[in-house]
Amino acid sequence: MSNTDILFQPFRLKTLELPNRIVMAPMTRNKAPDGIPGPANAEYYRKRAEGGVGLILSEGTVVDRPASRNLPHIPLFHGEAAMKGWKAVADAVHAAGGKMGPQIWHTGSTRTQDGWEPGAPVESPSGLVGPDDARGKAMSDADIADTIAAFAKAALDAKNAGFDTFEIHGAHGYLIDQFFWSGTNLRTDRFGGKTIAERATFAREVVAAMRTAVGPDFPIILRVSQWKQQDFTARLATTPDEMTSWLAPLVEAGVDIIHASQRRFWEPEFPEIDGEKGLNFAGWAKKLTGAPTISVGSVGLSSDFIGAFSGEASQKSSLDDLIERMERDEFDLIAVGRALITDAQWPDKVKNGAFDQLADFNPAALAELV
Repeated sequence: MSNTDILFQPFRLKTLELPNRIVMAPMTRNKAPDGIPGPANAEYYRKRAEGGVGLILSEGTVVDRPASRNLPHIPLFHGEAAMKGWKAVADAVHAAGGKMGPQIWHTGSTRTQDGWEPGAPVESPSGLVGPDDARGKAMSDADIADTIAAFAKAALDAKNAGFDTFEIHGAHGYLIDQFFWSGTNLRTDRFGGKTIAERATFAREVVAAMRTAVGPDFPIILRVSQWKQQDFTARLATTPDEMTSWLAPLVEAGVDIIHASQRRFWEPEFPEIDGEKGLNFAGWAKKLTGAPTISVGSVGLSSDFIGAFSGEASQKSSLDDLIERMERDEFDLIAVGRALITDAQWPDKVKNGAFDQLADFNPAALAELV
């Protein structure tokens, strides 16, 4: 294994000061009873802070809209009880020396395998969950305005609860991503259009409203992806110019860090330009916008996360490629997901060179919050 010192360099941006470059990736656990995070949730995150994670990003937690979540125990990020619970989570992480931000989310019209329904019509840009796949209702102008306001309120609540940052979930086929994607955004008003730049209007207005809510110095992260749960091969930007037209205005609107999600972090984004060892999504996002980026995707494991939902295990794997990319400054931070579910001490073990003590990923760990 290569020297891992690069992973443990500090990172600073505005008021965010991190001891290292390791981020806990947001991972839905669906284990907040009735949407209220409790002591078990706080302890789960506290252990990862104690284990050396530089920045913890919470599981997706939803804004105040009638059908903003697609599972019954996804946590809420609104209401007195939920916000009291989240403040206890933030306090527990800080007491362990960690930094944390919630991932703020709206699941749009996405389905889940268990068939749970939120009790109100699901909403999306055009009443679609995927191309030619109708579900729920198309959002009215009032729905869009109220949703932007709900994101802004969540931003202020995150700051007031004592979090260090927050992440906007704009990836993986959920609501914001459904506006980005031509397959689910057929609108003819200003929130639609033929280009990704036009379809990013909703996201830009969400970002701008959240920036206004928290002021200029509070760090904002935005997670984006090319792939969707509805279509793993989907691409929003097929060229660097398209990617620039998509992401640069979001940075101008107030995004400080782009979290560029891939299923496998080592895959090149535009191999036709810079080869099979070329820049990944986070690398191109950083090059094109100048913003710091987080990369993610099967870090330290042999297979991607999709198989975990069908019971597939994954073996630990080398970090050499990750270290090489970070040493050449391809991206700034790296998010680790399933490896941290299996082993809360993963960062400290990597720092201390205890690679033989790293655990394989066992999908049975998904059944518990430990």
